[in-house]
Amino acid sequence: MFDLIVKGGTLPDGRVADIGIADGKITAIDVLDDATAGAVIDASGDLVSPPFVDPHFHMDATLSYGIPRINASGTLLEGIGLWGELKQVMAQEEVVARAMTYCDWAASMGLLAIRSHVDTCDDRLLGVEALLEVRDKVKDYIDVQLVAFPQDGFYRDPTARENTLRALDLGVDVVGGIPHFERTTADGSASVKELCEIGAERGLPVDMHCDETDDPMSRHIETLAYETQRLGLQGRVVGSHLTSMHSMDNYYVSKLLPLIAESEISALPNPLINIVLQGRHDTFPKRRGLTRVKEMLALGINVGWGQDCVLDPWYSLGTADMLDVAFMGLHVAQMTSPGEMRKCFDMVTFDNAKAIGLEGYGLHVGATASLVVLDASDPIEALRMRASRLHVVAKGKVISTTPRSDATLSLDGRPNVARRRHNVESP
Repeated sequence: MFDLIVKGGTLPDGRVADIGIADGKITAIDVLDDATAGAVIDASGDLVSPPFVDPHFHMDATLSYGIPRINASGTLLEGIGLWGELKQVMAQEEVVARAMTYCDWAASMGLLAIRSHVDTCDDRLLGVEALLEVRDKVKDYIDVQLVAFPQDGFYRDPTARENTLRALDLGVDVVGGIPHFERTTADGSASVKELCEIGAERGLPVDMHCDETDDPMSRHIETLAYETQRLGLQGRVVGSHLTSMHSMDNYYVSKLLPLIAESEISALPNPLINIVLQGRHDTFPKRRGLTRVKEMLALGINVGWGQDCVLDPWYSLGTADMLDVAFMGLHVAQMTSPGEMRKCFDMVTFDNAKAIGLEGYGLHVGATASLVVLDASDPIEALRMRASRLHVVAKGKVISTTPRSDATLSLDGRPNVARRRHNVESP
């Protein structure tokens, strides 16, 4: 017997199958008898995907846009300064309320795993306490990982080191850093070294905001790759943003990318934010800030797409929709062949899950029964239309349903249903 059968859906690899769910797990993928299920979702002709994963977000700041003011210049540095002002006036219950509202948005979009950085440059650790509470509140339907993130610099801020360690002691999951924001390049390199050592000593993953700048001489990813290998952290380290790489000379990059590949670091660009915040000092030609995604993929580096921000001091838009993120990444990285577009879908599902070490993920027997039924026939169509999430299943329970978005037309007296589906076959 099954608690739920998802009937006749098309999986991302093109297979058509029924998915049987019991006790919060996928227990069968086959042709299944509806009579053996407590409930059935008819997914015939629809894409059934594992849930979307956001590997890079800032939930302590989300939905705070305009408080206490708007980022007038649109720059990263003004955003950091504005966030410093906001920290002084926000209350813990407000952070919880904003984050819970965002999690509602995420759940409705089939976004069921989020790695969120949380600022540790606050002696109260107000954001840390708030997001630890949120992590517990949503654990039955969203997997939240928290990164101890010293926003103002692990060394540059006078109490950041102590507070980051306190946050980890409270149960924050991942060690974070921001080496390019330290006072000197040497301090940045030293922070990477010590933070990686803390991760190794505590058995925790490491996720660095790394080289989020237009400066081609910001090269802390090289140090991160070295420390990852020195400390045996392969497969547990993420370099987020990596925007300076768009400005580096090709010869240096030809040396750097193999080092990243050898260290098994995952790379997480954030296309919506990177192209908005970077290049602000340029006239024309204007750099757009996305790192070298296709080159990294060609070397076998695990690359995902992150969302980073929604309605906060750095970004004035956003909806918790990872298909929007992939859609923008597809355009900016110029990944427009059928195979590349399918890869962009993988980058907000399977590849992001790999980057954050998400356990029990996927569509296979034994996996956690979390999935999304999309109003699309395949991943490319899902990206093109940013398809409606018809059903969202989280750990075996249906938590969200959405009607199909087809328009009913009446042309010359002839009623017709306008459907935007159009398959793009891979060569």
